[in-house]
Amino acid sequence: MVRDSLHQPVAGAEVHLQRENDTQTLDARTDSKGAFTFSALREGTYSLRASMMGKGKATVTPVTLRQNETNTLELTLSSEDLTFFDEPTFSVAGVTDTTNLGGHGSDAVVRTKDALAKATVSLGATSSNNSLRPAHSAEREDNLRAIVAREPESFEANLRLGALLVEEGKPREALPYLEQASNINPGDYDNVYQLALACASTGEYEQARARVRALLAKQEKAELHHFLGDVAEMTGDPLEALREYQRAAQLDASEPNLFDWGTELLLHHAPEPAAEVFSNAHRAFPHSIRILLGMGVAWFAHGSYDQAIQSLGEASDLQPDDPNPYLFLGKIQSVEANEPAAIAEKLARFARLQPQNALANYYYAVSLWKQRRGPEDTQTAAQVETLLQKAVALDPKLADAYLQLGILYSERKDFPKAIAAYQQAVAVNPHLEQAHYRLAQTYRLIGQNDKAQTELQLYERISKEKAAQLERERSEIKQFVYTLRGQTSPSRPQ
Repeated sequence: MVRDSLHQPVAGAEVHLQRENDTQTLDARTDSKGAFTFSALREGTYSLRASMMGKGKATVTPVTLRQNETNTLELTLSSEDLTFFDEPTFSVAGVTDTTNLGGHGSDAVVRTKDALAKATVSLGATSSNNSLRPAHSAEREDNLRAIVAREPESFEANLRLGALLVEEGKPREALPYLEQASNINPGDYDNVYQLALACASTGEYEQARARVRALLAKQEKAELHHFLGDVAEMTGDPLEALREYQRAAQLDASEPNLFDWGTELLLHHAPEPAAEVFSNAHRAFPHSIRILLGMGVAWFAHGSYDQAIQSLGEASDLQPDDPNPYLFLGKIQSVEANEPAAIAEKLARFARLQPQNALANYYYAVSLWKQRRGPEDTQTAAQVETLLQKAVALDPKLADAYLQLGILYSERKDFPKAIAAYQQAVAVNPHLEQAHYRLAQTYRLIGQNDKAQTELQLYERISKEKAAQLERERSEIKQFVYTLRGQTSPSRPQ
């Protein structure tokens, strides 16, 4: 039998049996009652292990079997092996502002790091563990309202309708029903939790905290700490949010809890701790694409580009039809001076698998452009032009593709086409500063100095505005100050 830490049977757990000095492993999966069987075994000494995603693992060794012997064993899963972070190699001491970050890289690199971090965080929006988004209910609202109208004193009906309204984004409508349910049964866990959700959704954060802390006083649960983490992040207290997410992961080392802990570190510019969390999480959940994406982005933010590309490439290999790993690689490609072979290979596959995806065509075109042998490589240039033309046909708002077309035509000295492409780029995105800059250079080459000066002024103004915007955005996100094991002083902002 396989049971969890609460002594409940675990269905679907993987069980593996291996005889000493034997390379073959026998595999089984528990049934609905947590039971498994291995039969017709040879006598000898075995090791037995079981695991279940999010619940932990257990190992029994040695297991000695004699001839004609039957052995009955019960394994209790523990998350201790998964909570590898009981003593992480980092500690977060506080926060600081990010107005003078310094560090390495151009503004383009800094913007890319921030954009990738935000894109990684957004992958958590669909997390099944996102405590501010209750699970979907198939029940229709009007049916539940009819039941409540018939049975206004029904605890179950009021709770179900309130929970559905919270899920549907109607927390203020939900409150009366949840409060009625609370009057009928004040101590019910689910109802108190739903009331906390409704309060948080209406901005009544202190009430939400109070209700959840009352539940924690009775029983410590990972979802309650995760909820408090969500509320702390929304109210501008990332240090408290980090502590709550970490505690949630310690109580339940599930993939969503580990992911949210890692992204909190990543969002607040702590790339080394984030990389540690994601790397350890990857060992526990090797088939999670978003864990690999988080790990790749953490390494990129740290400046370890080879490790970043390796992690993102591994994510693309896990599920080649998922566009996210390729899109992350494409963003990194945009700030890389040279085209790493690992990126080129993956982006070529992206275009092959998704030929009707505008970004797949664009990123592959840029990849080929960076690999070309020079202006004399007309064959590659023609292939790049075809891909870019296809990209803008699929997405006429893809300004970067028009910009790349302008660069291609400029190299050919086909200035009328280059000017048309640059003009299309700024028409689609007036804030694309590189298009203004290259348009200015092209106007100067053909002697139209007035137009060149106008575009250059636009370029300088937009560049200053973007730098100021970047400064504002980064100042709004507090920077974690952390210490790594063996360091004598806290880290400086990266």
